[in-house]
Amino acid sequence: MEDVKPWGPPWREDRRSGRFQRRGLAHPGVAVVAGFIQVMGGDDVAWRPMTPALYAMLLAGPVALVFRKRAPVTVLVIAAAASIAFGTNAAPRWTFAVAPAIALFNLARMGRPRAAAVVAGLAFAAYFGACWGLGDTITLPAVGRPGWREGVLLAIAIAMIIFLGGAAKVRSEHLADMMKVRAERARAKEEQELRQASEERLRMARELHDVLGHHLSLINVQAGVGLHLMEKQPEQAREALTAIKSASAEALREVRTVLDVMRAKDEPAPRRPALGLSRLEELTADAGLPITTEVTGAERPLPPEVDRAAYRIVQEALTNVRKHAGAGATASICVDYLPTALHLAIRNDGPAAETDASAGEGTGIAGMRERAQILGGSVEAGPVDGGFLVSVLLPTPDDGSPA
Repeated sequence: MEDVKPWGPPWREDRRSGRFQRRGLAHPGVAVVAGFIQVMGGDDVAWRPMTPALYAMLLAGPVALVFRKRAPVTVLVIAAAASIAFGTNAAPRWTFAVAPAIALFNLARMGRPRAAAVVAGLAFAAYFGACWGLGDTITLPAVGRPGWREGVLLAIAIAMIIFLGGAAKVRSEHLADMMKVRAERARAKEEQELRQASEERLRMARELHDVLGHHLSLINVQAGVGLHLMEKQPEQAREALTAIKSASAEALREVRTVLDVMRAKDEPAPRRPALGLSRLEELTADAGLPITTEVTGAERPLPPEVDRAAYRIVQEALTNVRKHAGAGATASICVDYLPTALHLAIRNDGPAAETDASAGEGTGIAGMRERAQILGGSVEAGPVDGGFLVSVLLPTPDDGSPA
């Protein structure tokens, strides 16, 4: 049997879903009202003095309404039979048919309009058959027998009740579908927020890795130079220490920027520090090794995502050069603006190894590949002519709109 939510405000729904529904019963309020109407109206329409048997006929239907959710067909049969029994002793009025009408509506509302129509049709035939076929047996006064007008009105009323019950069924299903859609949307939104939070944490971790990895590598190289030159060439050692101070200050500044973004939970969507190829000269100047830079093609504004990814990839490639190429290594950077893409080539003349390729997401060459793949690009890296080459292709619209 299908469970249909009762109509009414939500603060009443909680009470309705209490002990009555736990026992499979309907709220008794409807039954009480129906019983009151039928009993009060019975005195006005009865052709004979009211007896306990007649009162029982009037109350049988309302009492059965309490079980209308558990056995809707049986309740309709009982209510209709009791009203027919009383109707043979009364004038045709609506007051003794309240319980059957409610039971009929309930059955149609529960998605069983055919069963409702069959039971109502049989009850209709039984009532008119009893009033006319058994009129002499039950001593029904002739004036109390319903005519064809009453029959037409009763048939219309039955059809309307079944129709309204079916409409209520459709409405409840529509509301249930709406609630389901809302729940699915809320669940999808929650999943999206969780996914975005996870992606944001990964992005921040990658940012911290890039910032700290680059600057700590530079500090390490300059510290080694300073120690080596401390006694023989103090001026160059001083320059190395100055470079260490500058690199550490820059690292702290960028870390603070990333942390400030992470703390800004109540602000609009966080944005990365303004990094891009416009800062390439600054990046190469702080790299701690000789670097040549070449730009070809029609230089143009890049989408922020592509510009930032290109900067980080170059930064990571230079960090790898410092880590693995050894002292005295040199590097070259070629930036080629293609019509629909950006090509980067970072090459060094030292024996760089792909040591970090398996270190996990966000590190080494694996991190470069991940950045490029997110934007639909690719990264190729490997030994070439006694050195090491990192070749990057990043698709980009030629109008500089965000990717």
